[in-house]
Amino acid sequence: MFNENSIVVRTWYSAVMSGVYPYSMVPDVSNLRDEVGKKLIQSGYDIEAPNA
Repeated sequence: MFNENSIVVRTWYSAVMSGVYPYSMVPDVSNLRDEVGKKLIQSGYDIEAPNA
């Protein structure tokens, strides 16, 4: 349903990268969390970190 260019994915990606929300707060809706996770990993963000 979502892809890397979806506005919702881009918004959550920006929110996590800027520190507004941790990755753990990304909603697990459809494939949203997976797509955001992929973009974060490509940027070097550790989604497995305790504070992620």
